[in-house]
Amino acid sequence: MPDFQNARTTDGFTMKLWRGERTCLIGFDVEAPPASFVGFAIECKFPGAVDFKPLPNRLAFQYDEPAIKAVSGARKFSSLEAPFQKFRWIHFPYEAEHGSYVYRGTMMLMPEDGQLVRGTSIELAIDLDPVSYAGIVDIGFTRGFTSSQAFRDRVPAGMKVNDYGKSLIPSDSKDGLDHLKTETKMYEWLGFEAASMIFGVLNEVLEQEDTTLDVFAYDLNEPDIVAKLEQLGSRLRIIIDDSDSHTEPDTCEARAATRLAASAGAANVRRTYFNGLQHHKVLVARRNGVPYKVLCGSTNFSFRGCYVQNNNALLFEHPAVADLYGRVFDASFDDPDNFADCDLAKKWHVIETEGPRLHFCFSPHHSADLSLSPVGGAIDQATSSVLFNIAFLNQIKSGPTYQSITRLYKRPIFNYGVTDKPSGMDVIKPDGTSAEVDFAYLAKNAPEPFKTEWAGGSGISVHNKFVVTDFNLPSAKVFTGSSNLSVAGEKNNGDHLILIEDQKIALVYAIEALLIFDHLHFRSDMQKAFAPAAEGAGGKIPPLMLRKPSAISGKPAWFEEDYVEGSQKQRDRQLFSH
Repeated sequence: MPDFQNARTTDGFTMKLWRGERTCLIGFDVEAPPASFVGFAIECKFPGAVDFKPLPNRLAFQYDEPAIKAVSGARKFSSLEAPFQKFRWIHFPYEAEHGSYVYRGTMMLMPEDGQLVRGTSIELAIDLDPVSYAGIVDIGFTRGFTSSQAFRDRVPAGMKVNDYGKSLIPSDSKDGLDHLKTETKMYEWLGFEAASMIFGVLNEVLEQEDTTLDVFAYDLNEPDIVAKLEQLGSRLRIIIDDSDSHTEPDTCEARAATRLAASAGAANVRRTYFNGLQHHKVLVARRNGVPYKVLCGSTNFSFRGCYVQNNNALLFEHPAVADLYGRVFDASFDDPDNFADCDLAKKWHVIETEGPRLHFCFSPHHSADLSLSPVGGAIDQATSSVLFNIAFLNQIKSGPTYQSITRLYKRPIFNYGVTDKPSGMDVIKPDGTSAEVDFAYLAKNAPEPFKTEWAGGSGISVHNKFVVTDFNLPSAKVFTGSSNLSVAGEKNNGDHLILIEDQKIALVYAIEALLIFDHLHFRSDMQKAFAPAAEGAGGKIPPLMLRKPSAISGKPAWFEEDYVEGSQKQRDRQLFSH
């Protein structure tokens, strides 16, 4: 079995570990759950530790009255006492360490006397090394959870969550360069790996005098990023978007261009929109003129891009990838109006490595089919699963992406999807219907033990653009980059689209897709379940609690829906545990 997964079955109980990006997806299955089965306890022995530590649950079987005093909103209940009533769980260590993580999963039973009893246990180990392929590529994500209990738990005592959230992010993007950043640790937590990788490249180039930096920027209002670019002086070349939203003199992009022209020299600063948008978000580091490192992906160099939105970044250290992006930057810097006519835009570029097989496509193209047909083909050819995060999918009405996802909904294949839209968020369900997510709902109505959340401010929240096919098979693929995967974007925008053929990396994106889907689907379910109760009970929402066995509660078992033949919950249970 590959080093990024580990599984075992004992007495009809199956447990499987999947390595994510500083996360571990733990899947469970029970062949024939007994009536007394009430969930799974999960314990972890961290690298270097001697003892197991139980992972905590926010929910419990019951709370002291009133519930608001019994719980803090933090995950304070040991899963040995409050087991997870889910067939999969994603463990997100606060700081991933090098070395082996050992997980112990235990079936927890509750006989009719109401006391918890341990059932079958399985122990498995996995390495959660935070770098996917050293010397080739590292994947990073922003945290993307401003509207979450995890963010809520970090709000300083005595401060309202909305006031604190609003203090972190400028209310208008035009104010970004003037916004004072005071909460260093919170920005680091929100920006997570993607922001850390961006600042890592900037600091590395600043510290090494034989290096220079080429930058593609779309949204550009993060003041610390702009300040570091200024410090580079003439060692910087930059191309900044000047499409309609970034043209006016008071925009941060225009102001940053003026500042950087003064520090780097006017000849080192270009403004362009290609035929639509300069939509790349790219850093190319060169040593003695030779490209050696590239950061790319969906993360804009802005407050929302780094600290609010779900985004991803890829850091390549492979010399052939660096050289390719260096040539794309040079062509764009010299003659953006005719980029579609150069060889760089007319084909996919394939790079073989000792790890993943990499493919790159750069727009604008004369035909969007060049870049999008492989995306549609991979979705159509998937035999196990398709998971996606596509910002602005609701705006795509034609082309390979639209056609293949429309067909996907009619096929008996496992799929989860998330897309953003101007009015809110859609969780695209496997039957092709969508459930809109209202972030403001849990900002006002949170059932105990959950606490009110910040809605995340105005603007979109999911900005990822990725598609993962067959993550659990050797044929796994992931498409990602800055491309919106639309016909108009591929024909008009300066963008990059990346295809990675590698199960280890596809799994990283699949787990991220699950994190985001579960995060949003929970909020959709809460609104659906509790809005009528709140309206009919004067605003009183009952607390969420774990379910006891039917013999005690008189209600259906918590796992009953997961064993309905042919259901999505059954497919979910089986896919992530086998």
